[in-house]
Amino acid sequence: MALYEHVFLARQDISAQQVDALVEQYKGVIEANGGKVGRIENWGLKSLTYRIKKNRKAHYALMDIDAPAAAVQEMERQMRISEDVLRYMTIAVEKHEEGPSAMMQKRDRDDRGPREGGDRGPRRDFGDRGPRPPREGGFGDREDRPRRPREDRA
Repeated sequence: MALYEHVFLARQDISAQQVDALVEQYKGVIEANGGKVGRIENWGLKSLTYRIKKNRKAHYALMDIDAPAAAVQEMERQMRISEDVLRYMTIAVEKHEEGPSAMMQKRDRDDRGPREGGDRGPRRDFGDRGPRPPREGGFGDREDRPRRPREDRA
């Protein structure tokens, strides 16, 4: 049997419990066709880069699948029919990753709070450059000029 990673996006207006029910439904389809579902991750409600079927957000879910191709095709067929599934993607992999996926690791990193030195880290010192020369023109020299009344207001 082949190994797959499968991610699908569900509509934003369904609840998290309904997303879990969808996962269980598709897990049942895989198991009924002779496959196994390993890790299941619910990534939660996330913003979409662009609108999909009038949705700006979607519930993301990941499943690690060990199943024959026919089982995955049947699951994808049922996802095409479902109105709750906006998009899905199945990728064949050599082996499944151990531990949490990159998306879950990102969430853990975000929970830790800000790093020391801000988002970009400490500033580097470019020792070969001297101080910046003063700017000429623009708005910086405006207070040096005397004000004169506008002719249309006089």
